[in-house]
Amino acid sequence: MINYSEAELEKIVVHQVGNKTQEEGFKLSKGPLVLQDQVITELLTKYFLSPFKQTEYYTFSHESDLNLNEIYNYAVKIFADPDSFYLQTVNIAKHLYEKSTHPKIKGGEFYLVYLTGCLIDNESVDAIGLFKSESKEKYLKVYSSGENFEINHEEGVNINKLDKGCLIFNIEQEKGYRVCTVDNINKSSEAQYWKEDFLNVKPREDNYYHTQNYLKLCQDFVSEKFKESFEVNKADEIDLVNRSTKYFKEKEVFDFNEFSNEIIQQPEIIEAFKDYKDQYQTDKSITVFDEFDIAQSAVKKQAKVYKSILKLDKNFHVYIHGKREYIVRGFDEDTKMNYYQLYFKEES
Repeated sequence: MINYSEAELEKIVVHQVGNKTQEEGFKLSKGPLVLQDQVITELLTKYFLSPFKQTEYYTFSHESDLNLNEIYNYAVKIFADPDSFYLQTVNIAKHLYEKSTHPKIKGGEFYLVYLTGCLIDNESVDAIGLFKSESKEKYLKVYSSGENFEINHEEGVNINKLDKGCLIFNIEQEKGYRVCTVDNINKSSEAQYWKEDFLNVKPREDNYYHTQNYLKLCQDFVSEKFKESFEVNKADEIDLVNRSTKYFKEKEVFDFNEFSNEIIQQPEIIEAFKDYKDQYQTDKSITVFDEFDIAQSAVKKQAKVYKSILKLDKNFHVYIHGKREYIVRGFDEDTKMNYYQLYFKEES
């Protein structure tokens, strides 16, 4: 659980970082920015922190030695000596420039801040924030001019749309810290330079991680194996995912045996699911636990990804929320077309 209500922005440095491939260079500020306007401070705090409402944590990683992760190393130095903040922001900005080589990466302002009073599971911790704004928007400015009004335009940053961001919380240093990150610009796999190349983070293996993994495993099993191995239709697929999601919403603890007996039910499908789970772990290089506390925030997020919609050609979309026995599939010999029968008591 993250709470920013008591968070205070103690230090801020702004640099400008361009695209290295296009030789745009970088511009370093001479020192920290002094904020004397409380309104500006509040707007910046909202701009930086409002996107980080999720409890999905990452940790810094490295294939051989965690201490060789550049951002992790700079964060350790800052937390050990906050007075070194500006010096380390210069190192971080240069590191970002070295990783800004993908042609889709845009240059922009790079904000680095030091925060105090962030509540993580009711514990107050300091944090380092790294934020980059790449997109600019035009705004109309209406102002009084004598007895009339004038309209002009300005280009600026929308404080409700953070492009890229990262929060490093001073907790669990030996494990690579707890890290939150967002990238609302480059979401394609080819442009994940922010999270993979610049930060080099991996998901933190907590209850959120285990819950998210299992929900994804269930959905992939249905879409890849369930239909292929058993005589089922799209309504059956949707029903199994719906029942799986319902289990996670209603339970506090996940138990594989209970889940298998209550949700999957049929022995041959349970066996197929076990085999798929084993292969899934090998292919993804992850461990899927058979018992863990369910994180409802992960359930809520994953539920948004899967839509229980039965699409029939381009004519009909049927939303299936439950009661699989009330929908029956058939084939009409006269029209040579498939059909569904839906049973209900009332319409609205």
